[in-house]
Amino acid sequence: MARIGRWGAAEFERWSAAMERALYGPAGFYRRELPGDHFATSAQTPAFAEAVARLADETHERLGRPEAFAVVDVGAGGGDLLAHLAGLLDERFRLVAVELRPRPEDLPERIEWRRDPPQEVEGLLIACELLDNVPCDVAVVDHDGALRYEEVDIEGATRLGDRLEAADEAWLAEWWPIAEPGERAEIGRPREAVWRNLANRLVRGSALAVDYGHVKTNRPEGGTMTGFKDGRCTDPVPDGTCDLTAHVAVDAIGSDCLERQREALLELGVRATRPPLEQAYKDPLAYATALANAGAAARLTDESGLGAHWWLRTDR
Repeated sequence: MARIGRWGAAEFERWSAAMERALYGPAGFYRRELPGDHFATSAQTPAFAEAVARLADETHERLGRPEAFAVVDVGAGGGDLLAHLAGLLDERFRLVAVELRPRPEDLPERIEWRRDPPQEVEGLLIACELLDNVPCDVAVVDHDGALRYEEVDIEGATRLGDRLEAADEAWLAEWWPIAEPGERAEIGRPREAVWRNLANRLVRGSALAVDYGHVKTNRPEGGTMTGFKDGRCTDPVPDGTCDLTAHVAVDAIGSDCLERQREALLELGVRATRPPLEQAYKDPLAYATALANAGAAARLTDESGLGAHWWLRTDR
């Protein structure tokens, strides 16, 4: 049995417990910090919001333009995406933020702020870079070839723990087989459970997850557990001072459509086209705005950056 250390947490614990405490516990990272202070996400940019607004309008049209249509942002952070959408979608669209943190004071009044997702959603449900923060366990092959949980302490030191439970071993066998001593993998079952829970709330419309990820044909060697703090990658230390993230085995999640963000955004009309230079002389403000939008679009569709994110969409 793990001993209780001076931090009030088990000295060594499985990664799922360490992530839960360090990210969402009383002194957890997401209770205290705003994501935008530590790392950039697609949801922070107006260009991304414009694409989501188009998707919301397309979904609204597909459903026959019902009066009750919600855009629900799960893991809304500081509310950046919905704040942009408030200027792009009219009052027919109900805007709902789901977030543990208190509501920011400067959000538009029409944005609802709640801790838990609605039980039923007719509309568009979005989870942008949420699943990579769902706590998960790490499996390691020991020197005898057995699969065991990796344990971590609050300073980031790791050790081998118990043998894997049957359900986790079965998941690895199907989705991320590892066999050589020292090989590591993150177990994606909790991410699947979270996404099923969210998607099952969808009565009609679309549920969209946007996240870092990989597929079975190209799993990363050694896993992806890492930390983010002050705009930089750091060691994954579960002390509450940094974000803890592991990429998502996206093909295991289950969705109607799985594609890269670059392709999805291009389909929604996002273009990194620079405005004509003569516009700078005729309308400097419009030129500066268009140039900034082109730069944001380029970052969102960059194949080596945000454009490599995965879009997982379920339609009903």
